[in-house]
Amino acid sequence: MSNAYVLHRIIRRLAGWAVWSFFTEVHVIGEENVPKEGPIIVTATHHNMMLDPAILSSTFPHQRILHYWSKASLFGNPVVKYILLSSGNIPVDRKSKDRNVLFRGTFDALAKGLAVALFPEGTSYTEPRIMQVKDGAAWAAMEYTSWALDNPGLASPIPITIVPAAIVYTNKSKYRSSVIMEFGRPIKMDAYKEEFMSGIEGGPRAAIKRLTHAIESELIEATINAPDWDTLYAARIARDLLWEDHKSINLDEFVPISQTLVDLFSTTNATANFNSVKRNLLEYYSLLQTTELTNSVLSALPLPRTLDPDHSTPLPGRLRTLGVLVRDTISALARLPFFFLPLIAHLPIYILGRLGARLVEHEEETQAQNKVIIGLLFLLLIIYPLAFWILWALFLYTRTGAVLAAVTVWLFAMYHTKLINDNYEHAKRLVAAWRVLVGVWAPKSWDLPLAALSQYTTPATPPENPWIQKTKQTIAPPTVEEPPVTSVRKRRPPTRRVIRHVLRARAEAAKSLATFFDQLDNDGETKVKASIHLARTYGWVDNVDGTAARGDNEPLGWRHAREVLFFLRKRGAKVASLQRGIEGEWAALNSDGETSFVDGSENSRDEDVVSA
Repeated sequence: MSNAYVLHRIIRRLAGWAVWSFFTEVHVIGEENVPKEGPIIVTATHHNMMLDPAILSSTFPHQRILHYWSKASLFGNPVVKYILLSSGNIPVDRKSKDRNVLFRGTFDALAKGLAVALFPEGTSYTEPRIMQVKDGAAWAAMEYTSWALDNPGLASPIPITIVPAAIVYTNKSKYRSSVIMEFGRPIKMDAYKEEFMSGIEGGPRAAIKRLTHAIESELIEATINAPDWDTLYAARIARDLLWEDHKSINLDEFVPISQTLVDLFSTTNATANFNSVKRNLLEYYSLLQTTELTNSVLSALPLPRTLDPDHSTPLPGRLRTLGVLVRDTISALARLPFFFLPLIAHLPIYILGRLGARLVEHEEETQAQNKVIIGLLFLLLIIYPLAFWILWALFLYTRTGAVLAAVTVWLFAMYHTKLINDNYEHAKRLVAAWRVLVGVWAPKSWDLPLAALSQYTTPATPPENPWIQKTKQTIAPPTVEEPPVTSVRKRRPPTRRVIRHVLRARAEAAKSLATFFDQLDNDGETKVKASIHLARTYGWVDNVDGTAARGDNEPLGWRHAREVLFFLRKRGAKVASLQRGIEGEWAALNSDGETSFVDGSENSRDEDVVSA
């Protein structure tokens, strides 16, 4: 087996550049759980075929080389064998029924104290929860443990450890979003090897099932898991309303906050107005997806109620608002000279990356993958090499000139990445501001009729993956029947035709979420569902309701509503500000110009909204 891993180091460097250029940050949690030496099997979540291994390898603690499984048949050709071994792959003979043959390459790597990385879910997929964790990692770990006891002179003196690794994207498909890489508690084999090697019929399989369950529990604890897409979407938009500046959430708390909201919106009897709250949140979420706007961008816009063309407000108020937008435009233009050259150089990547994402519009993870691949290929094969040759030509193709050209290109890349964060967000706000301005100043006759709008008020769900086990439910299915949703929607309408609907939906979502929290606060002893790991920390666990979510008599978790609100507020949730006007009262106007709620004096369009 190759010791230099030349190709692996090159690929890891390229992967690191690609991840660094697309994501703002890869935030690592639990680095202390990864041993610096000794044999380990890393079991990672897998929702993206190429990005997951790129992120895992490029950010793995202690710069340890990760070895991935590959088909043993690929190692027959000497050239291919060298490439695979040099890039860190190890052979797995999947056709063999003898596990010693199946895991021979794995045993060789672990015996040398190396790190093996697996994706126990078996395939990459887009689902609102972890759907399956297969037994392969557990079998490999236990078979190696047994082999090491039989071959003490060949095995590493350090016992094998399984390290669960959860990869969580704060916004999977969005450029300059963040990634959270959390390593769970290491799993030792001591609690399983006795049963595995007991010789009792069914003992090995029982030990494997327990070990697999331990791996799955660690992965679930470090990821966000919802019973269905609607619950996940409702939790997402609630999080966006509570933390208008998405960057204000501490990434150490991102998963617990998100899972708490998912659990909250999985409790269908939490309040009397639960159904209307969830419906309003989903409508707003869907309209944002339709217009490709974000709540964070809308919340940053200086749009007072004087923008309403039907509001009896003197013209200077509207001119003042227009002046604010003009001021922001000038501010953006003032930044442009410092960013113009990087912008022009990288413009083809932005355009092609957007087109690549549209090819897989309903596959959230693949959108980011396409953007990263397109960006990396253009940067490495066209833009940066071309820039290097132009600069080198200016330096008369000298050796010193080659060094200076390479350093200049590198600094140019660093300059672009450093500047893009602030400029990208600023540009998004500016474009959104003008889109909103045009929409609210346009004649109301331009608004999309409610009959035509209905197709855009229900979130689309990704298509099902045929390779996952649908019979296994990690989380309890929803107890309330949801209306069927389609995964294909019609062509997006112009923003100017739906912007009033978006702003009305935002106001109604914020208003209903505020009343939802008020009711929870007033009846603070109400119990809401909680994931087991959160219940053990913040609530309690029992079996009151019989069989648990997994259907194998595991306990159920609960938290008190008041504790949940305290948990969210302590972490920065702006619960109180939800009651304040969103872009003013004009945003609450429906398409007929009638107020759906003003100061609580008008009835909501949802009959089951109960005022706190």
